[in-house]
Formats: sequence, C-alpha cells, structure tokens
Amino acid sequence: MHRLRNTFCRLLIALMIWTPFQLAQASMLGTDQAVQSTAQADRAHVLGVLERADVADKLKLYGVDPAQARDRVGAMSDDEVSTLAQKIDALPAAGIDGGGLIVLLIIGAVIWWAFSQNRR
Repeated sequence: MHRLRNTFCRLLIALMIWTPFQLAQASMLGTDQAVQSTAQADRAHVLGVLERADVADKLKLYGVDPAQARDRVGAMSDDEVSTLAQKIDALPAAGIDGGGLIVLLIIGAVIWWAFSQNRR
C-alpha cells in the first residue's frame, strides 16, 4: 500500500511539473472593443427575438415582413438596438401579453421609423 501511494504521489508531482502554469492569457480590452461587443450582443439578442415563430406571426399579423424587420434591425444604429434590447429584456418571461403587445408595437414602430428615415 505504501509503495502504491508513493508511486501515485510521484505521478502527480510529474504531472504538475509537466502541466503549463499559464493556461489563460489576460490582456487589456479597449473601450471600442467593449462597446462593439456589447452592441453586437444586443443586435444578436434582438435578431434572436425576431427569429421566434410567435414574434414572426405577430409581425405578419401587423403587416410587417419578418425578413424586412431583420434587415431594418441590421440598419439600426447601436444606440437604437441597445434601447430596443433593453425594452425586450424588460418584458415578462411568460411571453407576449398586454405588455408584450406594446413592446411588439414599439419594435414595429422603430422598424417603421428606421425604414422611413432611409427613404429620405
């Protein structure tokens, strides 16, 4: 038993020496990179909501093409997308109810506004 324990300890020591100590590399993240990654996450979140079948059905019900809505979100500024993502996050988790309908209307209004701004 003593011999097995010594062999096991020696094996662990050898593995600790062999294993590199720095597996992760830390570096500074610039402000531009942080803002860009946040904007990309917000845009992905809004697009993810638009991909949901229930949201696409509601958009079609209000006469908005889901593909056109995705294009409009792609054309929105980072601030607009961030505001929209915050409004979506404020929704209750139960799904689209009276408040969800309001947010859906806000999404439609923002898309309509962005579309009308691009026509000018």
